[in-house]
Amino acid sequence: MKMNIISALLYILLAPLAGALMDGVGRKISARMQGRIGPPILQSYYDVRKLLGKQVIAVSPLQSFLLISYLVLMVLTGALFFSGSDILLSIFVLSTAATFLYFSTVITSSPYNTIAASRELIQIMAYEPAVILACVGFYLAAGSFQVDEIASTNTCMLLYTPGFFAAFVFILTIKMRKSPFDVSTSHHAHQELVKGVTTEMGARNLALYSIAEWYENVFLMGMAGLFVINSHWWSIPLTALLVMATFFLEILIDNSNARMKWENMFRLSWEVTLLAAGVNLLILMLIR
Repeated sequence: MKMNIISALLYILLAPLAGALMDGVGRKISARMQGRIGPPILQSYYDVRKLLGKQVIAVSPLQSFLLISYLVLMVLTGALFFSGSDILLSIFVLSTAATFLYFSTVITSSPYNTIAASRELIQIMAYEPAVILACVGFYLAAGSFQVDEIASTNTCMLLYTPGFFAAFVFILTIKMRKSPFDVSTSHHAHQELVKGVTTEMGARNLALYSIAEWYENVFLMGMAGLFVINSHWWSIPLTALLVMATFFLEILIDNSNARMKWENMFRLSWEVTLLAAGVNLLILMLIR
């Protein structure tokens, strides 16, 4: 119990630092793939620090409250996960956080934000089945929804859940807002004239959104690592390698694909989920 509390506190304190480094490394790798030098690795931290010092001029006074709620729920999502709590509860809180992000976008009444908000809802409907099925896969393989019990099994979950893992990695491209599935907002300036859900965010509000993204990315990488980590010591370096490989794969996909239409994103995400995770689910139900 004590270790679970310490793990949650470490996530709350260190996830923003790890998330900022991930963002900086990702931008650096993307630049090298494009033949550029790229910004410093700590550029994301510098940007947020500067935004926090700017005057807040919000289009809607409720936007700040909704973004703070989004950030708090994102912190709670990871804290529950890394404390070894119920993984389904973590996913429920994650979905609630996404709802607050949607409301913070649509409340501005901007036509650009309205379009981005509708796309955000489509993205949620596209990735949610794969995330929930991943939790079901953990339960069928480990016999529990508790993260600490899943991580303390004697076997690698990936041996039983390769289809669930494939579907999860596929929808990570949506969750991390990378091409070709960055339909509601984009990290690249060349993708669109307006910035999607962040169009009407500025100063501290944009900083809150960025910090929440850092927390979310660390949580997502932690969930990817749960497919490998177990009670054996060798699973720790193997988990680290899997997380780094998954992160690099998302950057590679981001830089080698152009944005596709939301209809194609929705269709592909459901097809991959049903094919990979669905077949894996049927096999697990037969052998368990």
